[in-house]
Amino acid sequence: MPPPLLRSLVLCLLWLALPLATHAQPTDTYQVLHTYPHDAQAFTQGLIFLDGHLYESTGIKGQSSLRMEDLETGKIDQFLEVPDKYFAEGLTNWGSTLIQLTWQSHIALVYDRSTFHLLRTFPYPGEGWGLTQDGKSIILSDGSASLRFLDPETFHELRRITVRNHGVPVTQLNELEFIHGQIYANIWHSDRIARISPATGRVLGWIDLTGLLPNADRSSPEAVLNGIAYDQAHDRLFVTGKLWPRIFEIKVVPKQPTARPAHASR
Repeated sequence: MPPPLLRSLVLCLLWLALPLATHAQPTDTYQVLHTYPHDAQAFTQGLIFLDGHLYESTGIKGQSSLRMEDLETGKIDQFLEVPDKYFAEGLTNWGSTLIQLTWQSHIALVYDRSTFHLLRTFPYPGEGWGLTQDGKSIILSDGSASLRFLDPETFHELRRITVRNHGVPVTQLNELEFIHGQIYANIWHSDRIARISPATGRVLGWIDLTGLLPNADRSSPEAVLNGIAYDQAHDRLFVTGKLWPRIFEIKVVPKQPTARPAHASR
């Protein structure tokens, strides 16, 4: 993701564009069902829930890692230090493997899921931000409005979509999760998640998570919402952020339509 010196400019442009990008689309809110402990030193880049465990990719060169965690306790049951030359990013599973992106190294790391043994690497052009899969393709975000669909065996690009909201490109797409046939995407430095059609790239709606973790509980300006995991077996949705001390299980609450004013009959 962008270096710190560009943060202010990117954030300013993002917030100027966000009202236009979200205009006229349904914006849902949330209800917190449960909270769970999370390592407040983890710079969360990718998060998945699989077979009763959380798997997490954390970033920052020299601090990047791959982890398997116990949801209830936050205990790290398995930990792998990623080589210092890599800034780890998004994470997804494919079969018995885990695939982890790197930010600017143009390399995806493929591990055996049970042992975290590195099996192979794949090159790809451009930056790596978020990663998910739809059962057929690996889906990659790079901070732009594009999502790339990749062959899971070769990492060759199969197709791509441009994410738009009423024709306006939506950029800063970050961590991804495939849920109920839609792509959920964190918008970097925003408390919103976009729900995206994988066929067309059209934004189908938004989830506003404002207030989920108050600013007073965020340790730095980079402690932003980033991390979506879905428990398909039990239909549970988890979200967290970089350097957040908690993981939240939430229920998406559809926004109630505004009642039209009554008109006197004549």
